[in-house]
Amino acid sequence: MSVVDSRPAPGIRFYLIVWVALLLIVAAEVIVTVEHPATPRLLTMLLILAVIEAGLALMYFMHLRFEPRRLFWTLIPALVFVLVMMNHFIPDALRLMHQRAPSP
Repeated sequence: MSVVDSRPAPGIRFYLIVWVALLLIVAAEVIVTVEHPATPRLLTMLLILAVIEAGLALMYFMHLRFEPRRLFWTLIPALVFVLVMMNHFIPDALRLMHQRAPSP
């Protein structure tokens, strides 16, 4: 037996609030970039803001917030698997791409 969530779907006002929050995060990213902090600090701040921005977009605009928890926690291991495989195979792909063809 499945449990149906009885919460009403959010209205347009809620999505506008999330959209404004995303715009504010983008503005913060621009301000941080224009200030030219040291590179490690810049990358750390931009990555933190990007993760928050991606989380908001995934949760609300892709409607993962309203999906069953089981589906959400199934996607996380799949994402980690894909990222690990990309990290493992991209160096080989780049090496092969820049490898010269043997001379005849």
